[in-house]
Amino acid sequence: MTVLTGVTAATPARRAARGLGLLLLVAALLALVLASISLGTRPIPLARLWQLLWQPDGSVESSIVWQMRMPRTALGLAVGAALGVAGGLMQALTRNPLADPGLLGINAGAALAVVLSMSLLGISNYLGYVGFALLGALLAAVGVYVLSSGAAPSTQRVRLLLAGMAISTSLGSCTGIVTLFDTTTFDAYRFWVVGALDGRSTEVLWPMLPLVLVGCTIALCQARALDAMALGDEFGQALGLRLKPVRIWSFTAIALLCGAATAAAGPIAFVGLVIPHAVRLLVGPHWRWILPYGLLAGPVLVLGSDVVGRLIAVPSEIEVGIVTAFIGAPVLLALVHRDRRGLAA
Repeated sequence: MTVLTGVTAATPARRAARGLGLLLLVAALLALVLASISLGTRPIPLARLWQLLWQPDGSVESSIVWQMRMPRTALGLAVGAALGVAGGLMQALTRNPLADPGLLGINAGAALAVVLSMSLLGISNYLGYVGFALLGALLAAVGVYVLSSGAAPSTQRVRLLLAGMAISTSLGSCTGIVTLFDTTTFDAYRFWVVGALDGRSTEVLWPMLPLVLVGCTIALCQARALDAMALGDEFGQALGLRLKPVRIWSFTAIALLCGAATAAAGPIAFVGLVIPHAVRLLVGPHWRWILPYGLLAGPVLVLGSDVVGRLIAVPSEIEVGIVTAFIGAPVLLALVHRDRRGLAA
């Protein structure tokens, strides 16, 4: 297995450090879950929160915890996990450290489907958006795969990115045309497209959970094969790796994870780009570690951004998509600067 992954066996100290890192991420995630449930326009002390978690009493605070903040926190966990894992998969699949799941046209497909559901069918609630957004995301992902599937293995990664950019641009133009001539749809669409966890009920969460679980399971099962692919297609084939099934399964996982997250919360930028890079600094270029770390680090970023967005604009709040973009934009500039000095190599 050492030959297959192309890396030397980790020392016991290195393995212990990676395990400790996972434990620290779990601890940070638990702390953010408590912060997400207790903090907001109406803060709830931890002692009172603990009481309400075990003994709901029908009070206003109990309603806030169980009907508003618990669903919001659970959605943040699911969306963060989906985007964190999908970002790692996208960068592994394309071997491009600046690749983002949005490059596959998934966000653009979901956005166009939502706009059409608003304009043609008059749908005006988040639960109604979910089905259409997921359908649009999956159709866009299938279109990108079909356009790139005929390429030779050596050029398929480039063709995949080009097909994703073409699909994103085309669908984005269609969305712009519809919203340009339908101001009512534009007014409703602009609240969805910003990316937010607020206002979503458990009826939005439950349909996406099976998709996220299936997508994460597929991704984790492909981790070692992705380590072999990182050595190059020719070397992977020489070791007996079947590249096409790995690409198909990885592509399917990306479509499921990004489609479900975008459908439920709207497009949340930069999570899929930032998380794999941050994790790579801790565990190195090993996808069998990057993906599990991304599964935990994604929710840390999303929930942390959501909590920050609630606290910096009290009594109002800033949507999580805006906060992640504010964090991600300078990180992207830093990554591009490092890439010029040879990071991609």
